[in-house]
Amino acid sequence: MVKRLYNKVKSVLIADPELLYKEELHLIKEPFRFEGTNGKAVFLIHGWTSTPYEVRRLGVYLNENGYTVYGPLLRGHGTVSTDLEGIRWGDWASDIQRAYKGLKETHEKVFVAGTSIGANLSVILATQNPEIAGLVLMAMPYKVRIERTMIFLAWVNSFFQKYKKKFYPPTFGLATTITRLIAYQTYPISSAKETFSLVRYTRNIIPRITQPTLVMQSTSDHVVSKNSLEKIYQSIGSAAKEKKYIKRAYHTFISDIKNENVFEDILNFINRN
Repeated sequence: MVKRLYNKVKSVLIADPELLYKEELHLIKEPFRFEGTNGKAVFLIHGWTSTPYEVRRLGVYLNENGYTVYGPLLRGHGTVSTDLEGIRWGDWASDIQRAYKGLKETHEKVFVAGTSIGANLSVILATQNPEIAGLVLMAMPYKVRIERTMIFLAWVNSFFQKYKKKFYPPTFGLATTITRLIAYQTYPISSAKETFSLVRYTRNIIPRITQPTLVMQSTSDHVVSKNSLEKIYQSIGSAAKEKKYIKRAYHTFISDIKNENVFEDILNFINRN
């Protein structure tokens, strides 16, 4: 049994994300829940315009190490981008609060991990529920690159168009990266404005976080400001906090990462707390 478990874990760590994606096309828009064996749970929150598949491989790994793992689908996601119209960031916050309560009822400890805007939502959830055992914040925007300019452009563009196509700089990588394949490629400008509001709100409440926290960010992140990780790390009120920079990765690195021991670092952090 131990050998079988080792082989499973090993296969998750070395699996090619692109090959897995081709095998799991039927799962890319689906929420997931894997029941664990140790009485503890990890709540995984995906990013804006993406789906739970973004964090599914991490979820499989944590589950194979004993944890119940739940990855819900944020409202307006996993269908068509027009479904993001009219959704406020408070709607996402309310949805994950309800989902968290259901998970907490059946588990003695719940950890929360989010990527990008999912990390911002994790911070809000943690301020509302101080009993949360720990946080993993991946690619969280403390501030968006050239934020004032981006907000101004979104405001101006909203007078002339409702939707905008995503732009990827040449350094972002292949169009076959999982991050790009599973996400909406156009988005309502009104929804982008909601994310800016969410980032600003989260920036103000970070000092209220007291749970053990692991902050992770790519050194090549093209979305968040370069000092986002340091600002979060310095501002957070947690006595127990750790940080890790990821090389050779993009903004929401968790679905495409193949190296740097990211999964193991997350598991070890959770196990320690």
